[in-house]
Amino acid sequence: MTTSTPSTPGTELHTRWRGLAAPFTAEVEAVTAWDASSPCKGWSARDVLAHVIGTEREFLAKAGLLPGGGAEAEAEDPAARWAAHLAEVDALLADPETAARPHDGAFGPTTVGAVLIEFYGFDLVVHRWDLARSQGRDARLAAEEIAMIDANVDGWGEHAYAPGVFSRPLTVPDGADEQTRVLARTGRRG
Repeated sequence: MTTSTPSTPGTELHTRWRGLAAPFTAEVEAVTAWDASSPCKGWSARDVLAHVIGTEREFLAKAGLLPGGGAEAEAEDPAARWAAHLAEVDALLADPETAARPHDGAFGPTTVGAVLIEFYGFDLVVHRWDLARSQGRDARLAAEEIAMIDANVDGWGEHAYAPGVFSRPLTVPDGADEQTRVLARTGRRG
């Protein structure tokens, strides 16, 4: 399945969103066992994707940009649900006014586009790794993705370990690579 999107991004944030969404979409399209366990305790690959879609839709609905339901309820096929949802988010971020819409975030004033990149983009990277691991694949993250995860966890401080966010950090052996060390900060054994 290939996701079609408009050919010209409307904002810098839109371009950044596409850069985060493309590898996540490739991983979604590669999943063959949606009921396989993921690194997220008690969650299958299907649950991971439902979380990604659901939390993004909840944010966008609270911002008055999407009605409830929509892509999440449209298709039983998880990859089709993702494709439909992604098309909606892509269309929203293509509009510079929507991307720049003010939002009162958990850490102060921001914009809708910035929240999608800084928080939900983070989710796309970490949960891409979860989806790959659920299928038994080694998922190597790019150096800039690892740095982004590390910086975001630093920025969120103890909020990163609030209920429903991450498990507590795991201990890693001396000499562990950077990806293993950073993923351990999110309670994942990389």
